[in-house]
Amino acid sequence: MRKFILGAAFAACLTSPVFADLRVFACEPEWGALSQEIGGEHVDIYTATTGGQDPHGIQARPSLIAHARRADIAVCTGAALEVGWMPMVRRQASNRAIAEGAPGDFAATSFVALKEIPTILDRSQGDLHAPGNPHIQTDPNNIRLVAQALAQRFSELDPANAVAYQAGLTDFLARWDVALERWTLEGAPLRGVAIVAQHQSWIYLEDWLGLERVALLESQPGIPPSSGHLAEVVQTLQAHPARMVIRAAYEDDRPANFIAERSGIPAVELPFTVGGTDGADDLFSLYDETLRRLLAAAAQE
Repeated sequence: MRKFILGAAFAACLTSPVFADLRVFACEPEWGALSQEIGGEHVDIYTATTGGQDPHGIQARPSLIAHARRADIAVCTGAALEVGWMPMVRRQASNRAIAEGAPGDFAATSFVALKEIPTILDRSQGDLHAPGNPHIQTDPNNIRLVAQALAQRFSELDPANAVAYQAGLTDFLARWDVALERWTLEGAPLRGVAIVAQHQSWIYLEDWLGLERVALLESQPGIPPSSGHLAEVVQTLQAHPARMVIRAAYEDDRPANFIAERSGIPAVELPFTVGGTDGADDLFSLYDETLRRLLAAAAQE
């Protein structure tokens, strides 16, 4: 009888997963952090990129493919942000769970109204994203929308823990709404402040805080700025002064520093995502640190 019980228990281990956790393949740090907020102990998260990397240009390394092969869900930005590497990762992983269109294929941009949707697609115009600007994480209001959709997807994929995912969402949103109110008040002095941006990454941040972009350092999206274009930006700033030039932490600092030196305005490195700079250690401190750096630059005379 004892042998029968032990044998039945062993057979059950072979047919049932040892862990009920969802295995999450997060394309960017913000989605890994959000998955942790919602899933807690019920999710096992692998984040494919870091805050120091350009999410457009990642290599489909064997380690990424190995983790994608085991994932139950891929939580990515979408809107063609990962088009240079994620399709290859999916192909090599051969994991139906996260195949395009499968329940485990989660694109955060599907749940947000995208801005800057191009009317004409032409490679001569640079690295345009046909669905629209994908950098939705620069506005914390978008995180709220994605969180609701992600909790629902977790619940559908892992119904045994659905109550836990909804509880995680409720707790997260309660804290998030308090932080949103605080960030809105803290960011009020930035409304109407003129800025220069290095890459077309900041439209959601600009609209959220009411920043006024007067120039871009890239003449075409994704194309490094030429010396001639930078000289034109300097001329533009003589007629339309700005208070600062902003760039993501992963971007080359030389173009922003060039403008800063010649125009007498501060160059501001922003985290862009979780882990992008010191102090941006989670979703909440990401926006704390972003506002701190913007306000410090705006206060400079």
